[in-house]
Amino acid sequence: MQPYEPPPLPPAGIDIAQLVTQVGEANAALARYDGLLHGMVNPAVMLSPLTNQEAVLSSRIEGTQATVEEVLEHEAGQKYDADKEADIQEILNYRQALTLAAESLRDRPLRLGLVKALHKQLMSSVRGQDKEPGEFRKSQNWIGPYGCTIETATFVPPNPLQLIDHLQAWERYLATDDTDPLLQTAIVHAQFEILHPFKDGNGRVGRLLIPLFLYGKGRLGTPMFYLSAYLEAHRPEYYARLAAITREGDWTGWCAFFLRAIAEQAKINITRVQNILGLYERMKAQVREITRSQHSAQIVDALFDRPIFRIGDFAARAGIPKPTAHPLLRQLQEAGLLKQLREGSGRRPAILAFPELLNIAEGRKVL
Repeated sequence: MQPYEPPPLPPAGIDIAQLVTQVGEANAALARYDGLLHGMVNPAVMLSPLTNQEAVLSSRIEGTQATVEEVLEHEAGQKYDADKEADIQEILNYRQALTLAAESLRDRPLRLGLVKALHKQLMSSVRGQDKEPGEFRKSQNWIGPYGCTIETATFVPPNPLQLIDHLQAWERYLATDDTDPLLQTAIVHAQFEILHPFKDGNGRVGRLLIPLFLYGKGRLGTPMFYLSAYLEAHRPEYYARLAAITREGDWTGWCAFFLRAIAEQAKINITRVQNILGLYERMKAQVREITRSQHSAQIVDALFDRPIFRIGDFAARAGIPKPTAHPLLRQLQEAGLLKQLREGSGRRPAILAFPELLNIAEGRKVL
């Protein structure tokens, strides 16, 4: 199979008239979601559970098996076997890359240098660290069943000799204002996946680019809109729609799928964010009433930031002396707001969890 030669951007032949209704619905849903974010005092803390879920689901599409609870338990000191620890490290890298990107975009636009920096963070100290972290590939890669050859591959990305030209054209397209920002986001994501510019980690970087590009185009006040839950739930169609671009030039079908993903995920996110906001307000009142503590606001923020924790770590994050934190957390546990996942024993501290927040973030009962 010959390497694919992508057409110039923006791609020709997209049937805008066919997509008008979906463009309107996706923009309206995303605007409602962004309006909720604007109403939050500290969205990074309050939506930390959604960020953790995004890191888990985007990594799961690439084959990792760890859950949100396992990631948080790992950070609280729980030990797992080597394979699980490697999965968790990949997820932690993804979360750190999200943070790096959000901070970087405050000062500079989305460009190839930032894309390389995100890839380097993703590949740090994990199974892909031998695949040139932060560097665009200099050799031919291909996509297909495990063990396939380039001749039997399902897709062969562009030749590495032409790759940098295609990437620079993609970068120039990032700086333009196309017909609609959401349609442009669909094209930006798909073209990146088609170029497949890294030896590994292309899917995760490509999914990271979605909220970053929307943020850069002013469609999000903070880059906290994640599509991996929808893409994971519709994985066969996701890959089929990308493949139809390179096989049939069907950009319209891809854009329709992507706009539907934006609209449906925005609606799910709206419900979850409203539930998180409601829980946050309820917890502020409950914790204040139960503990009668001057530290009640700090306690609530620390619980939302890390809903599975060791007491010592919790005290440090909340800025509360450890001897003060112990009785306060005991009161919350006795009131049923917290659950003990692991008993303390000797020097091994107890691990506590805030189940209601985890259940809302995952959309199911997990604890």
